[in-house]
Amino acid sequence: MGRVEGKVALVTGGASGIGLSTANLLAKEGAKVVIADFNEAGAKQAAEDIKAKGFEASSVFLDAGQEESIKQAVQFTVDTYDTITVLVNNVGLTNLQKDLDVVNMDMDEWNRLINVNLTSVVLGSRFAIPHMQEAGGGAIINTASMAAYASDSIRTAYGTTKAAVTHLTRYIATQYGKDRIRCNGVAPGLIMTPAAEKNIPDTLKDLFLRHNALPYHGEGDDIGNTVLFLASDESKFITGQTIQVEGGHYLANPTTPDLNDLMQQ
Repeated sequence: MGRVEGKVALVTGGASGIGLSTANLLAKEGAKVVIADFNEAGAKQAAEDIKAKGFEASSVFLDAGQEESIKQAVQFTVDTYDTITVLVNNVGLTNLQKDLDVVNMDMDEWNRLINVNLTSVVLGSRFAIPHMQEAGGGAIINTASMAAYASDSIRTAYGTTKAAVTHLTRYIATQYGKDRIRCNGVAPGLIMTPAAEKNIPDTLKDLFLRHNALPYHGEGDDIGNTVLFLASDESKFITGQTIQVEGGHYLANPTTPDLNDLMQQ
């Protein structure tokens, strides 16, 4: 208990999945948490659930595709808790029917994902940093993705925006480090959030598991705990890094599982 005691955290996309795990863990460890989400009812319920456990949380509507909405979410945090010292930029979208290969992808989807997945990170940081400077420091944690490091046959826009997030993380860390503001990222692999557990077919889950170095899937708290570490003073000498939390899925030569099968024949 108390790893982020006294800190004020804004978690975007905090009503479900990784964001919800993050918000719960930050609150449990002493932070005052604002949950911002397009799902306004879900964000409100998440905040109520946290308060029912004896911790501090509030909620605010967020449309991550709109600059004014992002600005208002940051200002709500400051108005409610006097400052903001932790920002978790966690919003990310993709559409597998539109975000295809370069020739066939929908260009409107390309522009939408740049706006929501990348520009929202710029804007959230842009609006939060002056308050962190005034507070004497802070921590920004950006949710990237392993799609930033490994290409695919589809999801061109998603992977490209997440790769940009990893480099933006370095820029923020470089530009504001002297103000005691750290900026790091987390790159999840396949994480079994409740939505993923429900919607991903077992055959696909098994395929990922076959290629993981570890014999199990990741869970929301695996990402949340990484964010908690990066938000805490335990990581006070870490900045500009993106931690890959993916169970070793991308660690080995991709033929390794097949070679292991051949060797056992």
